Parts: sequence; C-alpha cells; structure tokens
Amino acid sequence: MITEEKKTLTDMIKAACHFGHGVAKWNPKMRRYLYKKQDGIHIFDLTKTQKALQVAEKFLEEKVSEGKTVLLVSTKLQAEKLVLDAADKTGFPYITRKWIPGFLTNFDTVNKRIQYFNQLREEQDAGMWDRKYKKKERLMLSRTLAKLQDAFGGVSNLKKVPDIVVVFDAVRDELALREAKKLGLPSVAICDSNADPDLVTYPIPGNDDAIKSLTYFATSITAALLRGKIS
Repeated sequence: MITEEKKTLTDMIKAACHFGHGVAKWNPKMRRYLYKKQDGIHIFDLTKTQKALQVAEKFLEEKVSEGKTVLLVSTKLQAEKLVLDAADKTGFPYITRKWIPGFLTNFDTVNKRIQYFNQLREEQDAGMWDRKYKKKERLMLSRTLAKLQDAFGGVSNLKKVPDIVVVFDAVRDELALREAKKLGLPSVAICDSNADPDLVTYPIPGNDDAIKSLTYFATSITAALLRGKIS
C-alpha cells in the first residue's frame, strides 16, 4: 500500500522539484537541503522539501485563519500566471511585474502612489478625463496609468504593510525578502540551490525554474491559503 508520504514524494519527483542548479552556482547555505550531485547539478533531498512545505503550509493556514494579509510576489515571467491564479482564488494582493524598492520599508510613500493610481483609474472610469483634460493631456495620463497599472494593479486595495510575504523565487526577488526581514515580517519562499535560506522564515527548498515544479509548489501554497480562508 502506498502511503501518503510516498505519494507526495513521487508527485514531487514527477514535477521535477528535486532538480537544483549547476553545482558552480550553489549557495553553501543550502547544503542542509541537498541530497547529492548528479550530472553537474545538485539534487534536493525531497524528504526535507516535503517537511519544509508542510511547515510552511501549516503556518500560512493558521495565519490566514487569523485574518492576516499575505502578499504574493514573483517577478519571474513563467510564474506570473500561477501567482495571478493564486491571487484570484484567495483574494490576496500580488506583485508580478517589478518589485519597487522600498515597497515594504517605505510603504507610506508607496501608498501615496497607490492612492494616485486609484484616483486616476476612478476618474477615467467615471468619464472625467474627457471633461477635465485636452487630448494630449489624456494621452499622457493614459501612459502614466498604464505604468501604474503594471506597478500597483495587484496591490490597489492594500491599505497597510502586509503581514506575510510569499515569494516564488528567493533569488530573483531577494529584495522583497530583505525588506520583509528588516521589518520583522515572516516570509515563505521557494529556495533553489543558489538561494540564501537565512533570508526566509519558512524556506521551501526546491526547483524554482521548471514550470511543473513551480505549479506544484504554487498549488500547495494556494491550497493552504484557501484552507485558512474557510477555517
């Protein structure tokens, strides 16, 4: 009889969660999560990945059930759809295009730009632009609104610093993790073999490049968030 644990490990292998980066790119701090080297790349110890994922899921579920706000972050193109899907299902804010330096550590200033973005969008939707501005001014405002949409479209309803940050690539979005750590905010992040797990409260060691692996982790994280929502 196949146990749930073995099934999970099998699913992780099928999703290529065990493949790290080339050995030359590794971060020695990830040593404790690695199993071996194979064909020039590091292989994760999936029993440790499984345990870390369970701990992260439990944490997220508990905190969401308490009403905490989670910010979903991934500026990696191949993860954008996964983050948008997670945000759509859970209703949590997200950032997928570019991390704005100081988003967390200088939130009061950033929030003013979010409010400006919301104001412009509301004025456009209400048809006020046609009455207030000339054609050239409307064109410039449209360009400004498009840029603000990319930056703040996923956080337009965020009124305060989020309680938790979830990152899908601990290297690419390292700045988000550093800002969270500076503020003492707990974080959850997928950490490939080149990442610094010390920046993350709940690191999930695993492949952050393969779409199958990203999908596996994103699905697990989303499920934990949803369980917290309904508990």
